[in-house]
Amino acid sequence: MAISQEKKNELIKQYARHEGDTGSAEVQIAVLTADINEINDHLKIHRKDFHSQRGLMKKIGHRRNLLAYLRKNDVQRYRDLIKSLGLRR
Repeated sequence: MAISQEKKNELIKQYARHEGDTGSAEVQIAVLTADINEINDHLKIHRKDFHSQRGLMKKIGHRRNLLAYLRKNDVQRYRDLIKSLGLRR
């Protein structure tokens, strides 16, 4: 259910702000978005998997907080990120 390490490394390369960057808000939001999409696909098949549903809600809340932080500190980076990830905001 979790994203593979190769996919995670690709996301880190794509959204990193500098070499070796794994902790910036952009990278964290991109990885969380990929996780959320994977869990959504899982829940379409397994509708009664409430443990995964709870994990999904926690990831959505974490992503929401990171997006609010990014929007508060740098609006242009926020806009570029939601446009590249295809998030509705």
